[in-house]
Amino acid sequence: MARNRKNQGKATSSKGEAVEIPEAEQWRIIQESGILKQIPEDSKTAKAEDGGDGEEDDLSPFAEEVLNSMMLIIPMSFMLLLMDILVHFQYGRQPEYLSLFLNRMLPSVPIISVFIFYSNRHKSHPWMQAGFFLLACISGPRLAWLINRGNWKVVMQQSPPLATAWIYAVVQLNLLPAALSLTLVVAYGWYKGLKLVP
Repeated sequence: MARNRKNQGKATSSKGEAVEIPEAEQWRIIQESGILKQIPEDSKTAKAEDGGDGEEDDLSPFAEEVLNSMMLIIPMSFMLLLMDILVHFQYGRQPEYLSLFLNRMLPSVPIISVFIFYSNRHKSHPWMQAGFFLLACISGPRLAWLINRGNWKVVMQQSPPLATAWIYAVVQLNLLPAALSLTLVVAYGWYKGLKLVP
């Protein structure tokens, strides 16, 4: 590609030697040839707007929001499934995958999707950051208390959605509030004498 650009302004003489043609002369030859008049106006303006490559971005803002949300909905849905499977194995129970799908995933994924779509749309607003901080400060200590002192049935029922909500809130928070919320969860665990790390 670099060799082609070097040779663009050169022509060969009748003796086979390379002759340098100034850029102004190159443009004069192109304009006189009439080749630019054969290109439709629409493609010229599209190339000018796209920086010359001619490829237009066909996604609407709504489609971009949906795709951005899907990048969070899919991992958070699998996080819920993973936490559900792990809590079953924690208590020595074999998860019934059809039951997990019908009773946990089928009703939960639409709720997760709507929540993530609307919260991801406004995640940079201060009121949404405050909501994420509040969610992280409530779900984190509740999850720590539940794992340490909760009944096994309640743990199996509540800890997967709590863990998913906590992880999502921390992921969406800015760095300083995320670190502060994690510090508050650790301080709560230390104050209550809860075991946070197995």
